[in-house]
Amino acid sequence: MTMIPAAVPVKIPLLNPNETDARLVDLVVHEGQRVAKGDLLCTLETTKSAADLVAERDGYVVELQVTTGQLVVAGENLCYLAESPDWKPEEAEPLSALPDQARAPTRLPEGLRITQPALALAIQADLDLHQLPFGPLVTEKMVRAKIDNTQSPMDLISEFDPQSILIYGGGGHGKSLIDLIRSLRTYHIVGILDDGLPKDLQVLGVPILGDSPTLPELYARGVRLAVNAVGGIGNLDSRVQVFRRLAQAGFVCPALIHPSAVVEISAELSPGIQVFSQAYVGSQARLGFGVIVNTGAVVSHDCLIGDYANLSPGALLAGGVEIGEGVLIGMGVTVNLGVKIGRKARIGNSATVKDDVPENGVIRAGSVWPEQVG
Repeated sequence: MTMIPAAVPVKIPLLNPNETDARLVDLVVHEGQRVAKGDLLCTLETTKSAADLVAERDGYVVELQVTTGQLVVAGENLCYLAESPDWKPEEAEPLSALPDQARAPTRLPEGLRITQPALALAIQADLDLHQLPFGPLVTEKMVRAKIDNTQSPMDLISEFDPQSILIYGGGGHGKSLIDLIRSLRTYHIVGILDDGLPKDLQVLGVPILGDSPTLPELYARGVRLAVNAVGGIGNLDSRVQVFRRLAQAGFVCPALIHPSAVVEISAELSPGIQVFSQAYVGSQARLGFGVIVNTGAVVSHDCLIGDYANLSPGALLAGGVEIGEGVLIGMGVTVNLGVKIGRKARIGNSATVKDDVPENGVIRAGSVWPEQVG
């Protein structure tokens, strides 16, 4: 005689091979509810499909850990269907009773998405979780490949993922962008391209995948988004050239805005913009392609910022300021109301700008412009 289990798990199905995540748009059951075989449990939705999840047997809904609107991952438990509403799963062996290598870390690295079997295998193998790819859902197969060292980070990028993003540049600005992107919890960082760093390095747990000739291969593997992490402070042309390479290879550079930044609803931001933590962009300000508004910088109302301009940390622009293409504004600079700064001008740290600056003009650090004579 076949024994009927006391409870069976209800798993989140894989609706789209290219998306492991789905949005739980409608949860119609609650903890302890009695359902019959065929009853609707919930409705799931991806970017390309939707599906109803129904009960495969009679039972009580127990261990329900999700809510409407939550993002769930294929293979995870939605709940259990049990013979009794009081049923509980057997408790796992306490961590204190497990050997050190089998204990889970207190928290996963920020941005790491991994299945439970893969996590258990990684812990058992004493694998540094920062060595796993940040972006795609890490499976048991991927962890085994990492343990066996039979796959490169590039080999793990095998399917189109609309949230996958590439970082071009592994220097200091690249590190800042890695943290910014992880704070958004929207994109999956697949790796870094850098024309000067070796492929066996990692930056904040993100692998170096190669240099600029690798762009076509990444595009062929389904990556479509990229971020320019070349600051171009010493050489603006190097930053512009990276944007051109990415565009020629078919990549799109989204605007990135740190969650702690404030951007007024009437402001206009172009693609490729990077707005860092604690920055402010005011009403009806217009920012061009590839602009950097760094940490704590203020762009007041009605400012017009040209393409590729770089506002360093703590820069303060009063209302109606116009910044030309490729201008560099140093740290702690103050620009007075209505001032116009010509394209490719450079304003040194802590300078105060009270009047217009010509194209290619250079204002010394700590000075007041225009300089007083006599």
